[in-house]
Amino acid sequence: MLRRAHLLASVSRSNGSKRFASTKSLKETLQEVIPGKQEQLRKLKTEHAQAVIGDVKVENIIGGMRGLKAMLWEASVLDPNEGIRFHGLSIPDCRKVLPSAPGGKEIIAESMLWLLMTGKVPSEAQTRQLSRELAEKGELPPFVEKLVDSLPATLHPMTQLGIGVAALNHDSVFQAAYEKGIKKSEYWTYMLDDCLNLIARLPALAARIYLNVYQPGTPLPAINKDLDLIGNYSTLLGFGDNHNLTEYLRLYIALHGDHEGGNASAHTAHLVGSTLSDPYLSYSAALFALAGPLHGLANQEVLRWQFAMQEEIGSDVSHEKIKEYLWKTLKSGQVVPGYGHGVLRNPDPRFIALQEFCDARPELHESSIIQLVKKTSEVAPAVLKEHGKTKNPYPNVDATSGCVLYHYGLKEFKYYTVIFGVSRALGALTQLVWARALGLPLERPKSLSIDALEKLIT
Repeated sequence: MLRRAHLLASVSRSNGSKRFASTKSLKETLQEVIPGKQEQLRKLKTEHAQAVIGDVKVENIIGGMRGLKAMLWEASVLDPNEGIRFHGLSIPDCRKVLPSAPGGKEIIAESMLWLLMTGKVPSEAQTRQLSRELAEKGELPPFVEKLVDSLPATLHPMTQLGIGVAALNHDSVFQAAYEKGIKKSEYWTYMLDDCLNLIARLPALAARIYLNVYQPGTPLPAINKDLDLIGNYSTLLGFGDNHNLTEYLRLYIALHGDHEGGNASAHTAHLVGSTLSDPYLSYSAALFALAGPLHGLANQEVLRWQFAMQEEIGSDVSHEKIKEYLWKTLKSGQVVPGYGHGVLRNPDPRFIALQEFCDARPELHESSIIQLVKKTSEVAPAVLKEHGKTKNPYPNVDATSGCVLYHYGLKEFKYYTVIFGVSRALGALTQLVWARALGLPLERPKSLSIDALEKLIT
């Protein structure tokens, strides 16, 4: 709480002078921050290595390690009641203090990336400097363009994204430096270069896939060096004139940037990275984890379900009709998509932030699907509580995220997870830098057979 108060106070003091005057680069800022974290970790190792922080139960082992405290993840912590905090800052805090794009109001990827990497709120100047750096690195190598263009349009966009990211490994500066021989203390600097290069190229890669699959033959616009990362992404997709969609993408991608390390995609990036694989290989693996139906496909499932409800109940969008449809879904043995969470036990702050975005825009008040989402969120918790089979009856971020994309014209369901993949890179790649800066070891948990478990408990 003291750290959070200090961050907010620092921003408040600087508001009169356009936030901060600092113009140090991201790498320079990390060079200042890393020694303190290294010392903090050293003290934990030497003074508290044998401290017990929890018990491992059989349910942890056979239940997918759910809830097991067994992973170091610096940038964010997910509290079951409060939701996600980024270096102590809540989502409302971040929306107040993190710089937006020129002419915009929402958090942008660069300001969230800076916070995740350093634990510090960037200045306006630092944010613009990072935007320029990413734009200058954003072009794809010609061989990757040819590779992506050669893939069949019927290949799932997430598969194409993973292939493209893995192919960028050709230019890994970390891998090249490692093969030549570098000190462990220098690993993080090369890892940072790779991570920034990958983040910079994701919009061009993701947009190329979109156009190849859904608008074949459409030329890809040039990257605008004066735009932020997501401003360029929206332009490359063909929505540069759609200010509302661009602002929504900025908020959506920033909020999805990190959600602690235990989720499947983040954990996969961490695991593969622990082998000293470069960020391209590590994050391509994470993308394939994200592509699974139990992880990254939820927002498109919500949209399908909401459209099915809309078709059945017609124009009579009353709470009672929604309640009847909810019970119909549950009694058929299906889950209500967009509700519940593996960790959260209260409404998802990301859902609340996206709903506030919707409430502030008159055109979304006229959207039947957006209003259906809102009314469903008012009815569903009570129904799910009565049903009694969910630990968290409240809406999560997926309850609304895809529906807003659809309203603003990005209607290709299968592509939604690609946008999620662009966003989740912010946190997963941040942790690869920190894992190398802190010298974290190869991840290698001990596995047990059913027989071995039975012997332990008898």
